[in-house]
Amino acid sequence: MKLIIRPCALILLAPLFGALSLVQPSAAQAPTDYPDFPSETPANFQPVTDSFEYIKRDLMIPMRDGVKLHTVIIVPKGAKSAPILLTRTPYNATALTSHAESPHLGPMLNGYDNATEVIVDGGYIRVVQDVRGKYGSEGDYVMTRPLHGPLNPTPVDHATDTYDTIDWLVNNVPESNGKVGILGISYDGFTTLMALVNPHPALKVAVPMNPMVDGWMGDDWFHNGAFRQQNMPYIYEQVGTRANKAKWWSNHFDDYDVYMEAGSAGELGHRRGMEQIGFWRKLMEHPSYDSFWQDQAMDRILAAQPLKVPTMLVDSLWDQEDIYGAPALYKALKAKDTANDKVFLVLGPWHHGQEIGDGSTLGALQFNSDTGLYFRTQILRPFLDHYLKDGAPADNVAPVIAFETGTNAWRRLPAWPAGCASGCTIKSTPLYLEAALKLGFAAPKAGDAAFDEYVSDPAKPVPFRRRPSQPEGYDNGLTWPQWLVDDQREASGRPDVLAFVSDVLTTPIKMSGQPVANLVASTSGTDSDWVIKVIDVYPDEVAGQPGMGGYQLMISADIFRGRYRESVETAKPIAPDKPLPYRITLPTANHVFLPGHKIMVQIQSSWFPLYDRNPQTFVPNIFWAKPGDYRKAVQRVYHAGAQASFIELPLVVTP
Repeated sequence: MKLIIRPCALILLAPLFGALSLVQPSAAQAPTDYPDFPSETPANFQPVTDSFEYIKRDLMIPMRDGVKLHTVIIVPKGAKSAPILLTRTPYNATALTSHAESPHLGPMLNGYDNATEVIVDGGYIRVVQDVRGKYGSEGDYVMTRPLHGPLNPTPVDHATDTYDTIDWLVNNVPESNGKVGILGISYDGFTTLMALVNPHPALKVAVPMNPMVDGWMGDDWFHNGAFRQQNMPYIYEQVGTRANKAKWWSNHFDDYDVYMEAGSAGELGHRRGMEQIGFWRKLMEHPSYDSFWQDQAMDRILAAQPLKVPTMLVDSLWDQEDIYGAPALYKALKAKDTANDKVFLVLGPWHHGQEIGDGSTLGALQFNSDTGLYFRTQILRPFLDHYLKDGAPADNVAPVIAFETGTNAWRRLPAWPAGCASGCTIKSTPLYLEAALKLGFAAPKAGDAAFDEYVSDPAKPVPFRRRPSQPEGYDNGLTWPQWLVDDQREASGRPDVLAFVSDVLTTPIKMSGQPVANLVASTSGTDSDWVIKVIDVYPDEVAGQPGMGGYQLMISADIFRGRYRESVETAKPIAPDKPLPYRITLPTANHVFLPGHKIMVQIQSSWFPLYDRNPQTFVPNIFWAKPGDYRKAVQRVYHAGAQASFIELPLVVTP
């Protein structure tokens, strides 16, 4: 039975409702104000931590402009004259120092950017600080904040903030010996590099790992002009709010569909409201390598600085995010290191940041040992101890320590590239693309077919990995860190990918350094991307590892946007159907192609959705390419006579 109250009944009931309202409890009668019913939460709860192995101090350190930066200091119990290891991060200092609620240092620090064995076993004071504008720190956030100058009119930057922080620490942490080391991965590697600009006298050593160095040439934002559009969720979350509370949303499980549906990166950003984000606006305004990028490239900046602080650059050979940075820095700085005691390099078989985790495997690859643990205990710990601990023994760390993939062995080298400890030379050796999709060290014969061709269709771009394409990420089962070691057979079978293959090798071939693609190619369009991959093709069957039979492993690969063929600063249309030379430097490798293997070179014109699609019609700014701009193009790769295409391999030659 339903109670139905008609309008007339409401009029009759009004006096009753009015009477009821008179007996509502007054403010003085509210239950929360009963004197005998107090809150059970103390005004200031104090945890009892007497049994803890450490003392944690959570405080705000003032900078020279009055802004205070949130800093977590963790001091081992009983520490005296202990050195400090500092990391400055945009990724939440509290979270990075609270991986577990534990009285033990190891579980609490076991996570990103904490080389736990080094910190705990070494008795270091650990300091992690939020950069200005992020999480607990005051001030304004600017993505990879540039140095004071044309791009930063304020008197403060990461260099001054680091100086002020170190100055405060050595004067206010009584357990320290007054010596500070700084280390960090990725963005935190960038802030580590910034500390080397006018460094504080107490800064004794720096270890930038997988650092962001040049965002246009080959790190996070572009690679040779091609935009890494799968970084858009990172920009959205990292810059959208102080504490990364704005979360990127997707309407497809497959990222390939997300980016195809929007068309251009600019249109997708517009649909997500990214014009509100200052850094996103800057990216779209600077698609070429202009002064905006040149003036904040850390290899250029540090090349102009005196070498004062011993620095170990750490590079991952399969770094899926910042593969350009560390080798570029080494090249820029090593020539100035006349005493051979300031610039060191470590090359490991890792993805981005894997050196602080388990380095036994990467995707399908197995290295026969935990290379990450070896780095931390046999390389990093002795290096830091030598410069930071009073009376520490010599570190015996070689100028270059490089893992040799293929043979799976560490090599101690005098410089990079060197190939071996002594007596070796590096010879730039052409590996020619030939007719019938062959690959060889002999120059092509006269009369061979002049070119091979394929049709590049922006409506069906080549996936950078097998679909469904996953977003960037390290959690929830995502395999983003492994994509550079994905099996490339998926691509080699496509009609819009050329795959040139050598004969089966009968002797080992060792490559140490950066391969350089010398491509002679034409397009029927007026713009084009070129993707070059140098690949190790495994034997048809591999004993003990059946899944590696025929595996196509990328050793070095990158993309180049054709509009920058003549100048990276100024985009220009490509003359259609005209064979033109392209010189494309690929990432660093240290690899042995073993007997029984083959060498392959793949060439294609899209790598989607990691990189935005080239419309193949020249437009002023690809961020805003319209649907009608995306057109098919016939792509030709030439390999005969004066138009021969080849890959310069930096091969190791022994006496």
